[in-house]
Amino acid sequence: MATIMGGIATSHIPAIGVAMDKGLEQTPYWKSFFDAYPPVREWLYSQEPDIVVVFYNDHGLEFFHDRKPTFAIGAAPQYENADEGWGIAEIPPVTGETELSWHIVNQLIEHDFDITVCQEMKVDHGLTVPLTLMWPGHQYGHIKVIPIAINCERHPMPKPSRCFDFGKAIGNAIRSYPGEQNVVVFGTGGLSHQLDGQRAGFINKLFDLYCMDKIVDEPEVLTKLTNFDLIEKAGSQGVELNMWLAMRGALQGKLTERHRSYHLPISNTGAGLQLLATSDAVDVNQC
Repeated sequence: MATIMGGIATSHIPAIGVAMDKGLEQTPYWKSFFDAYPPVREWLYSQEPDIVVVFYNDHGLEFFHDRKPTFAIGAAPQYENADEGWGIAEIPPVTGETELSWHIVNQLIEHDFDITVCQEMKVDHGLTVPLTLMWPGHQYGHIKVIPIAINCERHPMPKPSRCFDFGKAIGNAIRSYPGEQNVVVFGTGGLSHQLDGQRAGFINKLFDLYCMDKIVDEPEVLTKLTNFDLIEKAGSQGVELNMWLAMRGALQGKLTERHRSYHLPISNTGAGLQLLATSDAVDVNQC
């Protein structure tokens, strides 16, 4: 059966992609942020994943306000990026995965999750920035990617508990797949930030660190929050915690937190990085 090696939670701020494009990683503003990523990359490379499942939110490139699915999954052999207007250079095509994706789709519908299936879709910075963070220089072509978009822009949005259960259903589907693939799950976005309105620039460090603590061993505590709680405590874009919860829902059993970093402000955002390894992960010390 397919094996989930662990989960990685990371920011997907567009400015990160711009900084990488311009080679600014070691400048004073960015150095502390980017210096946190090599340990996660090393772990990721040691696991040699065949497939990465990425929970992200589309920011208007593929889905806009006129059509916004609650949950959408890609089932295409390839995904392309396009100009989003953020100043990020377009990246090379992302390799898709179709067989496991369709297995997930069938299992989700069998277990009462209706999902939009996309056999063509463009992927935005919510997915491309994490890929370029983990595989600098666009060295991700050998990895097959399953993009899963969660609505975090247009009300009504799925609540935290629903996103956690959604992740659980996907994790169960992956583990039931009759193959020997190694899978890593990404939860992207967040943490606290607000881009507009009277609270533009709002960051809640204490709440962000609380979420990072709870997501390891007590994620159910976070599922008791509503989206309005998240907006109040973490800003209007703080609902992106739902992607982290979906990632955490996909993991089961005893987890080991292998790495954590929190940095602010990066583009008016509390930027978190967290690595949770399952008991199936390869022992890095033996690599």
